[in-house]
Amino acid sequence: MKHHFLTRPIPLLAKKSAETPLTMLSRFLPTDFNVEDKIAILAGRGSYPVIVAEKMRELGIRCCIIGFAGETSGSLLDTFDKKERRVIKVGQIGKMLRSLTRLEANHVLMAGQIAPRRLFKGLHPDLRALTLLAKLKEKNAETIFGAIAKEIEAIGVNMLDARSFLDDHLADKGMMTRSRKPIPPEYLEHGIRIAKEIARLDIGQGIVVRKGTVLIVEGFDGTDAMLRRAGEFETDGKIFVKTVKPAQDYRFDVPVFGLHTLKEMSRSKIETAALEAENTVVLDKKAVIQEANRLGIQIYGY
Repeated sequence: MKHHFLTRPIPLLAKKSAETPLTMLSRFLPTDFNVEDKIAILAGRGSYPVIVAEKMRELGIRCCIIGFAGETSGSLLDTFDKKERRVIKVGQIGKMLRSLTRLEANHVLMAGQIAPRRLFKGLHPDLRALTLLAKLKEKNAETIFGAIAKEIEAIGVNMLDARSFLDDHLADKGMMTRSRKPIPPEYLEHGIRIAKEIARLDIGQGIVVRKGTVLIVEGFDGTDAMLRRAGEFETDGKIFVKTVKPAQDYRFDVPVFGLHTLKEMSRSKIETAALEAENTVVLDKKAVIQEANRLGIQIYGY
């Protein structure tokens, strides 16, 4: 699905005032959020930051962007005025903090992924990053981004819940597509229980199960790689379960499901996706449901 706003900058469309109820903007905003504040989008790959930027503009929210070289869409960056955008290399935490200050951002919202391989090849840590990493006993997404969040908030910039402004893009409770095959409850419950345990252990947030058997567990290489591995099992009844951690930090770690994931499921002949309702972002939700129906894949929110 193409986002036509990427061809040119869009003017602010919504009228807002200091009295605008926050629930009209997003139920995930902090209670002290000021509608006149400026939000910096810390943008990674994919359509996530595109959709967030589009929604902010629709609501008339002041926004700017910090992108990552080799990761963030150039067409998205081009929709921002030069004075409202910065591009840094992955690992330049000091430059990111200086950029937030110079952009005069009040808040920052993380949107989109950074390729996991960047942690091994293509990382450009500055002194601030090296100091931060040296202090961490465990180095995973939660500890690294948690430490970065502390650095950001130390300069007076508030990190927002990454679900902010995406209320209409969250997984719904129940069957979201035209149901084609019944999901045996005992198999679904088994998948959810195992997925929750894997998430609790901070291994991953997704698994593929089949009739009470765990086929594949998500690892550091991410969801797409897991789904491709699941395709090696030539069998029916496969269920992809996506969940959240018991103490999920929604500022930087939100499960996402989109058109790309659907394509991987189709290639791997996975017929069902079970997503944690209200906590999983379904990017381009309408298009995802339409495509799922076309592919014969059912999406269920639990």
